[in-house]
Amino acid sequence: MDDVLELEHAGWASLCDGTGSEFFGELMTDDAVMVLANGTVMTRNDVVEALRQAPAWAGYEIDDVRLVQIGEGSTAVVYVGTGRRNDDEPPFVGVMTSVYVRRDGDWKLALYQQTPKP
Repeated sequence: MDDVLELEHAGWASLCDGTGSEFFGELMTDDAVMVLANGTVMTRNDVVEALRQAPAWAGYEIDDVRLVQIGEGSTAVVYVGTGRRNDDEPPFVGVMTSVYVRRDGDWKLALYQQTPKP
């Protein structure tokens, strides 16, 4: 299950280096969705398009990680994520959940959800 935590770090790294659209385009299942803190629900195609236009994050932290095995070939990563765009903006801090499923031997992201942490 450490593989899925590595994928979380790789996803954040891609958001920091500007390759998020390509990374998540490959990582997400065709029917995957992301549920954002503002209530927006995005399909895989929505995510890819949005990340093409999004500014890069300056840095991130992943804390309080819990790995939850859901069943054979599926697992969830629950954690507190902190993302920073720059020093002028307050960081975004949220409780995040990523659900992964095994497809053709690889972990794929099926569902991502974030809840802002006050």
